[in-house]
Amino acid sequence: MSDLEQRQGVGQPIRDVPVDWEALEDAFENNAPEVHSYLHAQSGEVLRVVDGLADPEMHARIASDPGYLRIEPVSSREQYRWMERFIPMVDEPTLRAQLSQAIDGKGAFRRFKDVLIAFTTERERWFAFRSERLRVFMEAWMSANALRPIPRPVRPPEAAAPSRPGKAVPPEALGGVRRGRSLDSIRKELEEIIDALGTRDLDKILTFAEFVRARRAQKSLARTEAASRSADAPPAPPPPEDSAVDFEPPSSQQRTASRGG
Repeated sequence: MSDLEQRQGVGQPIRDVPVDWEALEDAFENNAPEVHSYLHAQSGEVLRVVDGLADPEMHARIASDPGYLRIEPVSSREQYRWMERFIPMVDEPTLRAQLSQAIDGKGAFRRFKDVLIAFTTERERWFAFRSERLRVFMEAWMSANALRPIPRPVRPPEAAAPSRPGKAVPPEALGGVRRGRSLDSIRKELEEIIDALGTRDLDKILTFAEFVRARRAQKSLARTEAASRSADAPPAPPPPEDSAVDFEPPSSQQRTASRGG
């Protein structure tokens, strides 16, 4: 048997591994040089290590356990080809032209996703298309390492603790934001959360953050305009107590403008 066959698992017994497809998909997609991902061949756990941020105990854990296999992510060049193949599948000519322009030059991946934010249907089609391509690479990699994916065991839902009336629950117990914390501590907690999330969850968080930023900009502009008008106009009467303020989310053009075009 050749060295190549030994490295690829040829002749080795097939091992069943309960695969977390979403976590494995994120590992195969993320090809940043400072990020290293590993799959445990028994538990199916996907472990992500970031240079400069990982706990030294994590490195020792990986080195001492032969069950951890280094994941080889899909190259940027190959993922770029996926975008090229997807664009001709878009029926809308205007969107197709925007996507073609978006992938021209540095920053193509981010611009491609930014264009699709306003097109929910095509965005979901792109996620499905990309997942299919990733699945081919993941299955080939598992086959080369003599792994056979099996469903993960389903954990029974934990019974919720009965609530006691009349007892206040502190915000910390609900995972709420605690007042009085420094900006550095909040940023550190956000970094820890981001490192544990997948691409789809991060896209949702980014979209919401852009919405919050655009809404804040609108409020700031409205206050400035109201202050300038108040200097020349009499004060407006207060609204009735039962009145409600209409809320209108920003359009896709406004979100794009808030990001600087």
